[in-house]
This record gives sequence, structure tokens and C-alpha cells, in this order.
Amino acid sequence: MSLSELFNRHEFIARHIGPSDAERAEMLAVVGAPSIDALVDQTLPADIRLNRRLDLPSPQPEAEALAALKAVASKNVVNKSFIGLGYYPVLTPNVILRNVLENPGWYTAYTPYQAEIAQGRLEALLNFQQMVIDLTGLEMANASLLDEATAAAEAMAMAKRVSKSKSVSFFVDSRVLPQTLDVMKTRAKYFGFELVSGHPEEAGNGDYFGALFQYPGEAGDLIDLTPHIAAIKAKGGVVAVAADVMALVALKSPAEMGADIALGNTQRFGVPMGFGGPHAAYFAFKDEMKRSAPGRIIGVSIDAKGKTALRMALQTREQHIRREKANSNICTSQVLLANIAGLYAVYHGAEGVRRIAARIHRLAAIFAHAVQSAGGKLAFDRFFDTVQVDAPKADAIYAAALAAGYNLRRVGKTVLGVAFHEAATEADLAKLIELFTGKPADIAQLDAAALDAIPAALKRESAILTHPVFNTHHSEHEMLRYMKKLENRDLAMNHSMISLGSCTMKLNATSEMIPITWPEFANMHPFAPREQTVGYLEMIEGLQAQLKAITGFDAISMQPNSGAQGEYAGLLAISRYHESRGDGHRNICLIPQSAHGTNPATAQMMNMQVVVVKCDEAGNVDVADLKAKAEQHAANLAALMITYPSTHGVFEQGIKQICEIVHSHGGQVYMDGANLNAQVGLTRPADIGADVSHMNLHKTFCIPHGGGGPGMGPIGLKAHLAPFMANHVVASVPGAEEGQSAVSAAPFGSASILPISYMYIAMMGAEGMKQATENALLSANYLATRLGEHFPVLYTGANGRVAHECIIDLRPLKAASGVTEVDVAKRLMDYGFHAPTMSFPVPGTLMIEPTESEPKAELDRFIAAMASIRAEIDQVQTGAWPADNNPLCNAPHSKADIAGEWNRPYSREQGLFPLPYVLENKFWPSVNRIDDVYGDRNVVCSCPSTESYM
Repeated sequence: MSLSELFNRHEFIARHIGPSDAERAEMLAVVGAPSIDALVDQTLPADIRLNRRLDLPSPQPEAEALAALKAVASKNVVNKSFIGLGYYPVLTPNVILRNVLENPGWYTAYTPYQAEIAQGRLEALLNFQQMVIDLTGLEMANASLLDEATAAAEAMAMAKRVSKSKSVSFFVDSRVLPQTLDVMKTRAKYFGFELVSGHPEEAGNGDYFGALFQYPGEAGDLIDLTPHIAAIKAKGGVVAVAADVMALVALKSPAEMGADIALGNTQRFGVPMGFGGPHAAYFAFKDEMKRSAPGRIIGVSIDAKGKTALRMALQTREQHIRREKANSNICTSQVLLANIAGLYAVYHGAEGVRRIAARIHRLAAIFAHAVQSAGGKLAFDRFFDTVQVDAPKADAIYAAALAAGYNLRRVGKTVLGVAFHEAATEADLAKLIELFTGKPADIAQLDAAALDAIPAALKRESAILTHPVFNTHHSEHEMLRYMKKLENRDLAMNHSMISLGSCTMKLNATSEMIPITWPEFANMHPFAPREQTVGYLEMIEGLQAQLKAITGFDAISMQPNSGAQGEYAGLLAISRYHESRGDGHRNICLIPQSAHGTNPATAQMMNMQVVVVKCDEAGNVDVADLKAKAEQHAANLAALMITYPSTHGVFEQGIKQICEIVHSHGGQVYMDGANLNAQVGLTRPADIGADVSHMNLHKTFCIPHGGGGPGMGPIGLKAHLAPFMANHVVASVPGAEEGQSAVSAAPFGSASILPISYMYIAMMGAEGMKQATENALLSANYLATRLGEHFPVLYTGANGRVAHECIIDLRPLKAASGVTEVDVAKRLMDYGFHAPTMSFPVPGTLMIEPTESEPKAELDRFIAAMASIRAEIDQVQTGAWPADNNPLCNAPHSKADIAGEWNRPYSREQGLFPLPYVLENKFWPSVNRIDDVYGDRNVVCSCPSTESYM
């Protein structure tokens, strides 16, 4: 070998792609294709092929890519941040940092739809909900939303759903965080709401269907909101309070002031700032509002043996069922970050978080006293952590602070804000006092003299975190073992393949994950001075350039912090474009029957009228029906939302014609990026005819799913739509036009996870990106061919090929045997697998996506499991096993089935260890099948007693 070959710069490609060259040859022989190129030719329409190399650099080895990114990161200046405005430095407990945030057992899990193998993270989320219930005083909480600003917008929409007022006006506290108001303006416009902003004292002057108050205010000031909340409610309005989660440890709860909804950011509970995200928003509400709440609620139910078990409650509200009638288009929460916040509360307990909150307040109170004692003027004297100082020499103080390594908030010409936090030290306090007063500080003397700045009427007297889970795990050994116990109850990708169709659960490589906890990325405030964020912006611009090359779009907006947010941002750009041309009346959105449920939900949020387009028997868009409806609605046609390859896992031959039809009638084409993993390097959305498309970075570009979040859904835009991408009121987005309001709280969404995708593309290079797609197609066709021997494959393309996923049809077997798709999904747990996507997009089916990262041995293991299940169905169908007592309807089998009575017509070994490999690597569901009906009839979203788990 030459020296160049020995360096093996393409090594990572083989690390990412599962099958070896020899295995690929075997797979090609099974599918009947002479080569990968021939398979691609048989799968993709010729008229959309890229037929040239992606404009990306060659692959970088892992160590080199990490070193290059570290050099970029080192251009950031990580000052000590005292900016506040909803983002604060934290001290993430190292036991949580190492064992959750950096642990693939937590971050590679999927959304807990299959609850029996997700009991660990469901318990962690229930802890999060209990924490939120305790701090807010309200009766229910969901399992997190995307960020504080979008949670506030969801509260506004929820208020309209439940309010008895006929008003279309919503009151917003003028003290609200500026980024929150920015996002609310975006949402309100297309909901048809009028936002009225004013001081809380003005709330009683109008007729509003609801209101949002900030607690404490964005400047840090504390006021009692009780009379202002009462004024809104007296006229039938619904009141939400956006409250700082750490302040609530010390302050009277929103519920005690009369609020109906409380929301905010839990970032202060151990989650790094990360230049704006990801962070878990909390959302609490009255029990009577639960069926109108956005997001997901974790509830307590029982399993088949009567044991306490957890699940996502009220699942009929999920978007793929309710579509345009959904309460929200949010298809993801921030599970990983909610888990960190909830575990932070578990680790510290009530005493610990009270001490932290008291320390933060004490630092602020001493600082305020020192400034006043030196003749300084405070903007207000009632606060929790943030002090605003009216300083004539503000410019000099601000500059001196920067030189000393401190970032302050520049409020006005003479006003500076100082926001204290968990990571602030006594030395920081002394230095800040010296900067503002010009003389050294005697902290002990100031501490003895300073008074608290929380009014007596606003001090918390109610108990928090009283459940045993918050009062047990305070030593590191206890915490370590508790988290390990939870981890062991969850099936994640460190155990086996998760073959969910349309979810692309591929490898999340360690080298991609390492940079997210580097201080240069983790500890950056989103509103830090731009000269300090040079490295971040360089990395983001580099990722934008990569995504432009891959998709063909002219511009990329990085702000949407989920795929559903990307959908919203894309339709928003389309609507703004039409308005700019005097076509604001265009409000018809064509959506195929097979579309993701978030598509119609998003269109409804944009006040668009959904017109459903039929699909033909092959699962493709019915072009004749599309043409007829485009013609019928030509005067008002706004957009088509389409997924490509189709949601049925097929490259439709007529996609270019479909785009041309929409364009010819004045509409724009929005392409859902859920299936982009089948396109990269082979075709590009912009070349096909899309005007805008979102890209699920948590699918195609390797950001892990985190058990149900985080995600990122940036959008690519053609040049004519680029001016209408989201901007940001606090920190403008390069390339975005002034005046365009935001869709997310932070300028670049969940910026701290962007290095994952950046690293993936850098290490794969042009060659690797194309090979990944080719192998995703090969693996899907291999599965379709092998599984086709046992189950009907529902849809294929023109040459009998599937794209990156396939759908197997269980309906004929269900009719013949009574075995349901749910039974098959649960039985797969006994074989050590998470079920594929169940009953979407077609009821009674399983949609399977193997991705390129799974080795052939894992695919074969899955095929063996499905073949064995097919044989078990035969046993039921022939009557050898009763329809109501067989391994399928009794699945999953838990540890409780190991011993004790066994009155079943199949052996215990057959139930628990159905194939030899299972014995070697058994994953034990911690509960038996969960009773969904019981859970929905008895909705409980708070922690049950410890005894109930026994």
C-alpha cells in the first residue's frame, strides 16, 4: 500500500455504513441487482438524477475533523455571562453530564410510543412533570415543549381554544422576554389574533380572550400579578404566566396568583446554554384543560398483571391522527433535556435547589446593596436575580467588564443589567461590585447589611419536591444507580436496530457527539456580542454551505428547532412571499392523503385551508386529482406540501410534473424533508422543483433523537423565498431581512447540536454522503425482498423497488387470524427489537426503515425475528394456539413471567426466548402489555407513590 492508502482518509465512511463490501455483494444478489448503480437506476426516476459529484470536500478522518472543528471553536470567546434574558450559566452535575447527556443509552432512544420498553425515560419524564407541577402549583404538566417562546405561543392558542370570550384580542405583558413577543407576533398574525401589549396594570382595561404575564419581568422586576390575573379572568379570559423556573423555587407560584397556565424554560436546571438550545420548555395547566393541551403528557396506567406502568396519555391527540384538528403541530418535545432538568431536581432535591436559588438571590441582593451604598441608582428594588443599574458611566463600565471577562446586558444608553446565576462565585460578585462602584468590596460586611429583595407577599411558602424520588438519590452512588436502573428499562440503539419508517434511526457517531459538550459550544449565551461568537458563526455558515450543496437551495435558515417548526417556517416564508406580491388571499394548501399528520396541522396553524389530494392504488399522488384541484383553486392556491420519496416509501415517477402543475397555478411547493436520507447525493429537492424544504438534522444528518427530542429542522429556500425567512428581534440573523419576526426563541434554534451534523458531513465528504444514500436504498430493498417471502410488501415503484423504507401489510393476516399489528409490535420486544412504525401511513401495516448504518447481521436478525413471528401467526391461524392465549396477544413477556404459574399453551422458553440469539442478549421489558384504556380513563400525570411500583 502507498502512504496515502495507509492513512485511509475514507475510514469513517466504513465506520458509518454497516454492511461491508462482501455483504453488499450478497445483498445485491438477493435483491437481483448487478450493482449499486443498477439498483439506483431501477429506483430513482432518471429525470431527477443529480449525475454529478456533490460540491463537498473529500472526507476527513475523525481525529482531523475534530481538530479542525476545535480550531473553529477556539475562535469563540466564552466570557462569564451575566446577560440573563432567559438564558443562564449552569453547573450541570457531572454524574448527569457523563451518564445521561454523553450516554448513548439515553440519547439514542426513540420517542416512547412503545411504552413497555421505554419505562426508564417515561419515569424520568414523569419526574419532570412532577417537578413542574410542584413549582407552578398547577394540576397537570406536559413532558416539555420546544422553548419558552413557542410555549408562550402555544399557551395563546390554547387560551383561545378554552376561553369563553368571543374576543380575538390577546394581552401581552410589556415586560415579556423580547424573543417571546417576537415569536408570538408571528403566530398571532396567522391565527388572526390581535396582540395588545401593555403594563400588567392595563390588563383590566380591555376585552381579551387571554393574557400572558412575565414573572419576574424581562428586566428582573418583581410584581404581584394576582390582581392583574383576576382582571383578565373576570371577563372570561384565560391567563398564562411565563415564569423563571429557578425563581419559582423562591417565589409564590403562578397557581397561587390565579394563573390557568404556566410556562417557561427549564434550562437553569442543569442544561448548558448552548448558544440558545436545545432546552426543554415546561408547560403546566389546570386539569380541566388537559384535552386542549399541546404536546405530550406522560400518564400512569397499569400493565396486564396490574402493575403500575407509564405511557404517553391521551395519545388520540397525536397529530398523525387528528391532522388539521390537532392542538399543535409539535411532533417532538425536548425529552433528553427534560430528563436532565428532572434529574437535576432529583439529585439536588428540595433542600438543594432552595440553597441554589437562595444563593443566586443573595448574590443579587448584595450587589444591589453595594451599588446603592456607593450612590448608584437601581431601576427597581424588588427582584430575584437580575439587577438593573442606571449608571451615567455605563459605556466605561461595560467596556471594563468585557476586558475583565464579563458579559453584561446593555439595556439602554445609561442602563446596564446584571443577571446572577448558579455558576456565579463570590469572586465574581466582588469583581462586579468593583466595576460598578470603583472600589474593592468587603463581601462579608455587605452580606451582613444587605436585605432580601423579594417582597414578603411573593415569597414561596408552599412545599416543593416532596415526593420520595426527590428525597432519595442525593449521594453520587445513589444517583448513578438510579439513572442506570432507568437506562436499563429503555431499549435504545446501543442495544439493537430501531427500524422506524420515516424516522431514520441511524448511527450517532461518538466523534459527532463529542463537540456538543466543549465549553466553547456549550457555555455560549445566544445574545453574547457577535465578536465573541466568531467560531459559532463560522461553524453555522459552514453547515449552511454543506446543506446548500446537498439540497440545491440558495439559502438556509437554521432557526427552526424541530421538523414541525421547519414545516411552519417553510409555509410562513411562502405566505410572506404571496403577501409581498399582493396575493395574501392565497390560502389553499394541497396535501396528499398519505402526508405526515404534522403537514395539515401546520397548514391549519398558518390559517390555510387544507384540500386533500387522493393517492392511487400504488400509493402515489393521483396526478389527475391534483391537477383538477389545482385548477379549481388556482385563484387562491398557496402551496402543495409533499413528501419525497413518498410517505409510502416510493420514488414517484411524476414528481417533476406535480411541481410544474402547482407552479403553473401560482402555488409554491413545500417538500417535507422526512425522507431526505433517500435523496442525498442522488438528487436534490431544489432541482426536483421544491421552493422550500425542511431538513430533519435529527434524521438524515445524525443528530440523535434523544428519546423524543432534541431535533432540528432548518429549511432550505429558493432565492425568491429567502428574504422571507425568520429573523430575530434580539440578535439579527445574517442574511435574513429586517422586520421578519422569529419562529423560535433563539436566532439559530438549538445551535449547540449543530456540530453533530457538521461533523457527520465533514467526515463523510462527497463520496460518503452518496454512499450512505445508496446503502440506505440497498438495505431497504434487501429487507423488502426477504420479508416479502413472509408478508405482502404494500407499495413499490415502477420497477418493483422501494426507496429507503418499505411497508409490510398485516391486514390479510389480521383478518385470517385475529393477530393485530399491535400484537406483532409488542411481540418484537420479546425478540429484542423496537417495533417499526405502526399503522402509519396505512392502518394495519408496519413501515420499516433500516438506514445505511445497520450491518447485514442485524438486518438478518430482524428478518429472522419477523419470520419467526409469521410462523407464530400461523399457529394461531390454524387453531394450534387459542386466539386469546398465545405469545403474540400476551406479548411482551416481562421479568415477572420468569417464575410462577404458567397456564399457557406454549412453553415459557418459547415466550421469553423465542430464538437462540435472544438468550445471549436478552432485553427485558420491565412491564407487561400496558392498558391504554385504563390510562386514558384515569389520567394521572404526577408521580405515584413508591409502593405502587412494588
